[in-house]
Amino acid sequence: MFLGIDCGTQGTKALLLDADSGQVLGEGAAAHDLIGGAPGRREQDPAQWLNACEQATRQALRAAGATGTAVRGIGVSGQQHGLVLLDAQGALLRPAKLWCDTESADENARLLEHLGGPRGSLERLGVAIAPGYTVSKLLWTRERHPEVFARIAHLLLPHDYINHWLTGRACSEYGDASGTGYFDVRRRCWDTALLRHIDPSGRLQAALPQLLEAHQPAGRLLPAVATRLGLPAGTLVASGGGDNMLGAIGTGNIRPGVITMSLGTSGTLYAYSDQPAVSPLPEVASFCSSSGGWLSLICTMNLTNANAAVRDLLALDLASFNGLLAQAPIGAGGMLMLPFLNGERVPALPQANASLLGLTSDNLTRANLCRAVVEGTTFGLRYGLDLLREGGLNSQGIRLIGGGAKNPLWRQMVADITDTPVICTRHGEAAALGAAIQAAWCLARQSDPSASLATLCERCVSLDPDSAVSPIAAHVAAYAPVYGRYREQLHALYGPAPSP
Repeated sequence: MFLGIDCGTQGTKALLLDADSGQVLGEGAAAHDLIGGAPGRREQDPAQWLNACEQATRQALRAAGATGTAVRGIGVSGQQHGLVLLDAQGALLRPAKLWCDTESADENARLLEHLGGPRGSLERLGVAIAPGYTVSKLLWTRERHPEVFARIAHLLLPHDYINHWLTGRACSEYGDASGTGYFDVRRRCWDTALLRHIDPSGRLQAALPQLLEAHQPAGRLLPAVATRLGLPAGTLVASGGGDNMLGAIGTGNIRPGVITMSLGTSGTLYAYSDQPAVSPLPEVASFCSSSGGWLSLICTMNLTNANAAVRDLLALDLASFNGLLAQAPIGAGGMLMLPFLNGERVPALPQANASLLGLTSDNLTRANLCRAVVEGTTFGLRYGLDLLREGGLNSQGIRLIGGGAKNPLWRQMVADITDTPVICTRHGEAAALGAAIQAAWCLARQSDPSASLATLCERCVSLDPDSAVSPIAAHVAAYAPVYGRYREQLHALYGPAPSP
C-alpha cells in the first residue's frame, strides 16, 4: 500500500492505495482552523497540519483494516504558496501565511515594480507574481516582523514542512517551488538574485531547501514520527508537491490534451505541457508539474468559500442550499454576484471586494442569492478557461474534482457555462490519490529508472461515467448574455480586462 496525504486549506485528507489493483482501500480526514484578523490575513498554525496528518492517517489505516507495516511509501500534497519559517533548531517562527492571504498585496506591488511589471516578471520568472505567491510574504515578514526575519534558517512551503517533519530533510520539488515567485520556471532553478533584493545579506538564499526532481525521494520516515503515525520507520517518503500538481497526477493529467478543474476552497484549471509554454497573460501561471513537465494554470480565490459565506448568512445546511439553488432560474432573476470576498487572482483584482448587482424587490429571494453566488464563482472559472484557450489550449472535455464536483447541478452548470462536456474521476480526492501514485512511482524508480508514471495512472485513475454531463444547448444560449454581463460589470467597476 501507498499513503497519500493532502494538506489543504480546510483540512488534511489521507488515503491508502493498492498500487497493484488501483483500488483505494481506506481514507481519513481532519479539519484545520484559519487565523484571520487584519484585512486580507489568512494564516494557519502548521502544528495543526501535523496533528491532522496523524489523525487522517490512523483513520485511513482503520478504514482499510490494515496495519501500517503494509505501507511501502508516502507522498505528500500541500496547499501551494504558503510561507513556513523555521529557525536553526527547526522550530516554527510564526504562523504560516497561506495562498489566500492578501495582506502582502502592497509588498507584492513593489516587488512587481522591481521586476518591471507583469511583463518583466513573466520574462524573468515565467510567472507574473501575485499577492498569494510566497515571495511577497517574505518582504512582508521583513518589514512587519524583523525579529522573526532575523532568525530565519529554513524557508519552506507547506508540503516541504510536512516532508521535513517526516524525514528531517529540508527539500522542495520543482512543481511546488515554481509557485513561490522566486523560482525560474523555464530554467527550473531558484532566482537567488530576487531573494538578495529582499535581503542583500544572502541569508534567504542560505535558507532555501534542496530542489528535487518529481521521482526523487525526500528521504525516509523518522522513527519518532513513524511511531506517531503507526507506520514502519524508514518508509520511503516521495518528493510530493503542490496540491494542483498532485491533483494533475490524480486525474491522469500528465499528457497534453487533458484539462482538470477543481471546485474546492479555490477554483483551479490546469493542463499539462511538455514545454514551458509561458503565457503572455499575467493571470495564467506556467508552473512546473510534479511529473516532469509543466502545467498552465489559473486559480480563482473564491469558490466554495464564497458559497459557504452565503450558506452561513442564510443559516442553511448544504441540502437546503442545493434545494434553493435548483429552484432559481439561470441568471438568478437578474441578480449578479462578483464574489470577490478575498480579493481575486483571476481576474487579477487582489484589492477587489464582492459586489451584488441588479437587486429588485422582485428578485431578492434566498433562491436567487444562492444561484447568484454559484454562478458568479463559476463565471470566474469560465473567465480563466477563456484565457487558457486564448493561449492555445485544446481540450474536448473537463475532468472535475473537489468537493463541489459531488453536486450534480453544479456539474451541469459548469458544462453549460463553459460549453464543454464534464466528467468526474471515480475518486474525488485527486491530490491525495496523486500523492500516493507518485510515491509508488518514486519507489519503483529506485530499482527501475524506466518505471512509468503513465502506467500507474492508467491503473489507478479512472473516470466515472455516471457523473458525465454534456452542455445543454438551451442552457448555453441562456448563459451567454449573463456571462457577458459579468464581464461588462468587471469592466465597469475595475477597468479594461484582457479579451479572450
